[in-house]
Amino acid sequence: MLGTPMSNTFFHRLAYSCLLTAALSSTASAQAPAAACGGDFAAFLQGVKAEAVAKGIPAEAADRALEGAQIDQKVLSRDRAQGVFRQTFLEFSQRTVSQARLDIGRQKMKQYAEVFDRAQNEFGVAPGIITAFWAMETDFGSVQGDFNTRNALVTMAHDCRRPELFRPQLIALIEMVQHGDLNPATNTGAWAGEIGQVQMLPEDIIAHGVDGDGDGHINVKTSSPDAILTAAKFIQSMGFKAGQPWIQEVSLPENLPWEKSGLGNEIPASQWFSFGVTPRDGNTKFGDLPAALVLPQGRKGPAFLTYPNFNVYLQWNQSFIYTTSAAYFATRLSGAPTYQKGTPEPGLDDAGMKALQTKLEALGHDIGKVDGILGSGTRVAVQKEQARLGLPADGWPTQALLSAL
Repeated sequence: MLGTPMSNTFFHRLAYSCLLTAALSSTASAQAPAAACGGDFAAFLQGVKAEAVAKGIPAEAADRALEGAQIDQKVLSRDRAQGVFRQTFLEFSQRTVSQARLDIGRQKMKQYAEVFDRAQNEFGVAPGIITAFWAMETDFGSVQGDFNTRNALVTMAHDCRRPELFRPQLIALIEMVQHGDLNPATNTGAWAGEIGQVQMLPEDIIAHGVDGDGDGHINVKTSSPDAILTAAKFIQSMGFKAGQPWIQEVSLPENLPWEKSGLGNEIPASQWFSFGVTPRDGNTKFGDLPAALVLPQGRKGPAFLTYPNFNVYLQWNQSFIYTTSAAYFATRLSGAPTYQKGTPEPGLDDAGMKALQTKLEALGHDIGKVDGILGSGTRVAVQKEQARLGLPADGWPTQALLSAL
């Protein structure tokens, strides 16, 4: 994906799996052993084959999928050198939601109008939503990654850092080989095993794959109809509700109960409207839905209400900046105007953010690591300290807050 380092979406998307694994570890460990990893490579591959056969996959398919498999040191290097995400919403969204991409996206929506109509009719997902992911993940299929997918998954499953996440994806890849939907020797994708024009994992392709072009196969790498419909079915599976909004730009009054803003602080949208929050499109018919007021760069920057469908974006990628940009992108493709930039207060540089996080940690807040990244834990802590100090509690860290602390 072009917006953030390729395959970071994988780890954000699997964050829920990690949390679930941790939450269930006390019982799961007694019921099933951890996936085998490390050790002799040939023995490892034999174990993978045995597991695939136990799941009903023919041994011949497993042999064909694993023949010639090898460890890719470039995959391990990329895994251990993942970059951190430091761009602001304005920086990231203006770079990714460009006029060129909007123009291409609209052309794609027209080119594949019948496919998008089917996606909306069968799965309830609007064309703009799929197209925005298509653009942000691979620039409409032009940048899908050049790592051998089989070798990438073999490497990450053999490595003992997260085998419980990657081994199931390797088994699913073998099943794709069985179905004739993937050539293990030639298929390429992202370094962590994501495949195709919307960068999906093998398990998700197996579970939600749709043959959009009628050739009897599901090929999300080369077939745009397959990729569009598979993405639509996957999005529906994550709880997307047809006909409901996902994000809505709003204008704000001078004074609000800012401490009520932020993801996780949902109240009925009608209550936000009663506070003076005004949708730019004038649509208030979803007032009964729960909504959160999100302020990516504080109360003076762009402002949005997020609705339950926004949770799908958080499952796709848990980066707040990425998800908000992708959701905004989808509204633009659906006819919304460019957001109002506002005049956000300057944020903190890397040194300032680390100094702030150090102070927040000393005050007892759980901000995770002192890494200079404005993550959810830091935003919550900032908001609490702003409220305690009598500052507008919009969750945006500024020099004024750092000085006050």
